[in-house]
Amino acid sequence: MQTTTITPETTVNEAAAQFPATLRVFGARGIDSCCGGAKPLAEVAERHGLDLDELLAELRDAAETEE
Repeated sequence: MQTTTITPETTVNEAAAQFPATLRVFGARGIDSCCGGAKPLAEVAERHGLDLDELLAELRDAAETEE
């Protein structure tokens, strides 16, 4: 298992490229990589009115379940 290094500074595109399972979380939260993929997760969470810690936990959980 690889170390999950998703931080507030990680961009949507970086998370999606490194951990494809995170795409489910992004999709469920209405976050797409087309228009906001180059933005850091902290900014994306604020823009979408999401709790950053909750979003990071969901992304890390998804990433850790990848085979």
